Amino acid sequence: MNDFKLKDLDQYLSLWRQIYASPEGPRWDHILPYYSENIFFKDSVQEIRGIEEFTAMTARLSRRSKNLELAVHSSCMQGDLIFVEWEMIISYKKYPKSSIYGTSRIRLEDGKIADQRDYFDLWGDIFDNIGFFAKGYRRFMKRKFG
Repeated sequence: MNDFKLKDLDQYLSLWRQIYASPEGPRWDHILPYYSENIFFKDSVQEIRGIEEFTAMTARLSRRSKNLELAVHSSCMQGDLIFVEWEMIISYKKYPKSSIYGTSRIRLEDGKIADQRDYFDLWGDIFDNIGFFAKGYRRFMKRKFG
């Protein structure tokens, strides 16, 4: 089991980029052994606890998201914390490509990913790519929350 421990940032980034490198769509099988059995994952859509639930979530994502690309814009590691600033590029059938920008905070315990928090504005980034909708949505957000 010691083979599946993260040692540094380059190893993590290499594993993460491989998720989105397959022409068949995202594949997580190579990186899942690096996650703790008790993984806690949270993003703007869901909160997940445990490797079984996390594995099921990655399978759903892989089935639904055949046309995903990932670009890492910056990253750093300090101690057991990893931060990654990323751009997920989604291709739709009827619409142009759309980017979702986000950041992941990953906490390691004994070389395993024990906690992952992904921060992104799912609807804002999607709506920004729908011409007639983008301006109205941003105007509403600014008026109500800005």
